[in-house]
Amino acid sequence: MGKKNKAKRHDDARQVGADGTREGAKIGGSLPKLDRDIMLTVAAYLEQATALASQDRPTEITALGKIVESHLGVPPTGVPLAVEQFGDHRLVDADRALRELLGEGRLIGVSGGEQRQHQAFPDLLNAGAWAAFGEGPVDYAFRATGPESTEQVVTFGVWLLEFDGVPLAALLRGAAPQYGRGQAQLEILCAETAVASGFQARLKQLMIELSVLRGQVLSFQRSEYGGAAGATFVERPRVWAEDVVLPDGVLEGVSRHVVGIAEHREELLEAGQHLKRGVLLYGPPGTGKTLTVRHLLSVTEGTTAVLLTGSTIALITEAAELARTFQPSIVVMEDIDLVAMQRGHSPQPLLFEVLDALDGLDGDADVAFLMTTNRVNVLERALAQRPGRVDLAVEIGLPALTERRRLFGAYARDLNFTAAALDQAAEEAAGTTGSFAKELMRRAVLLAAERRERLGDDHLDAALASLLDANATLTRRLLGADPRPEDGEVFDQDSGEDFGFVTGGAGPEPRLGGVGTDQRVFHVASAAYSSEVTFEALEGDDMEWGAVAGGAGPDETGAGAD
Repeated sequence: MGKKNKAKRHDDARQVGADGTREGAKIGGSLPKLDRDIMLTVAAYLEQATALASQDRPTEITALGKIVESHLGVPPTGVPLAVEQFGDHRLVDADRALRELLGEGRLIGVSGGEQRQHQAFPDLLNAGAWAAFGEGPVDYAFRATGPESTEQVVTFGVWLLEFDGVPLAALLRGAAPQYGRGQAQLEILCAETAVASGFQARLKQLMIELSVLRGQVLSFQRSEYGGAAGATFVERPRVWAEDVVLPDGVLEGVSRHVVGIAEHREELLEAGQHLKRGVLLYGPPGTGKTLTVRHLLSVTEGTTAVLLTGSTIALITEAAELARTFQPSIVVMEDIDLVAMQRGHSPQPLLFEVLDALDGLDGDADVAFLMTTNRVNVLERALAQRPGRVDLAVEIGLPALTERRRLFGAYARDLNFTAAALDQAAEEAAGTTGSFAKELMRRAVLLAAERRERLGDDHLDAALASLLDANATLTRRLLGADPRPEDGEVFDQDSGEDFGFVTGGAGPEPRLGGVGTDQRVFHVASAAYSSEVTFEALEGDDMEWGAVAGGAGPDETGAGAD
């Protein structure tokens, strides 16, 4: 009973106002007067506590600030700050450039634990007593300088140096996405802004001159935090011309456009001709588009190459900027049809971002854009409406009999099959690709091993029969064989229009023809092919087949290119 009376009295005290009525209990809206008085008292207390803390706070700079002040010759408070940001893959370049500029200066670290990661450079110098930032050990980490090499670089350190006789301090930080810093960053303190600007310009120049990226094969990737992680190094492929089975003249034509222009850049520029070029390789899955790309990378030692596949094509703007900086260069976009209509950095489809990237480079930029697609019909209309961005398109189609014989012979190079058996198998395997030939040889070897027999023509025949069986239709399709015409037609069925990249020619040999403005294309015999989505990896050393023409059908017997 006592507890109930006490609770009732407390409730009455909250509800009765200063005038003795319950109606006067609410002051300033719905807040009871008693609660309001308590809150005002607490607010006054906190105001006094804040003022007292402000009086007791030391006004001197931190220990780190004193070091920087001694170097600059002026208090760091109020000194202009310049900030330079760049991808973490450029951190090695920045470290090398700063060491080149260091001269008689010195490099120091910063103490203060993780809290320093959240402070700007000036705050590290003037943060107050609760953040005792001082000199500490320099933070280092290893960064890649090639596919199999690394270099130790500064990831958090202050460089105290002079430029043009003027002292400056620069804080270099590596990217730290876990702290909200997605890029590497250099913060420069210098009392003279003109000197700071000159220092930044010289730093950028040295980062290009001393860069570890020039002449490398690079793959752009996204980080686990959703942003661009930048470039990683990839081993340069080793695929030579004899490894690529194409009709005569086709590989040479592509190479002349990609490699030959770079080799004769001086003559072309002197004649007022542009160097920037776009090449499109199109055709069914597994026919050798990627192998052709890998060959081009193999024969362009010293050329910077940037590889984009799948969703990383959205990083085309960053890739184009890197390619422009480290030209001569090649930008490869694999299976561009898979993401052509997706959105990247802007509301427009990703394909148009790619075209904008091509437009954004000057004509004298020695940059080749090399694209591959299994479904050219996805790209044709947009490319034709913006002529000149792609100036060479080549179909890499299904192999004719002559090329299949070469493929079968290549994959059976060390196997105990007769030439007659290989020729017969090539004739029976019309409409198949190099992937089919490779799997055929493996099955033949496996069959001989299972039977504990010496490998021979019988095993090749049996393996071929199993792959050509009606029950293996899907397997053949996954190996690039048995294309379905309705899936990959390059002819626009709705409008009845042909956009110029794949016109039907009756002759067996490829021929050059014009498309749009300043464009070249191989006109070839029409061939429908599958548009099934595939992912052709740039790594590996599998031999594939590529051809200009689409093949004459499942029962062709003639030699030469279609």
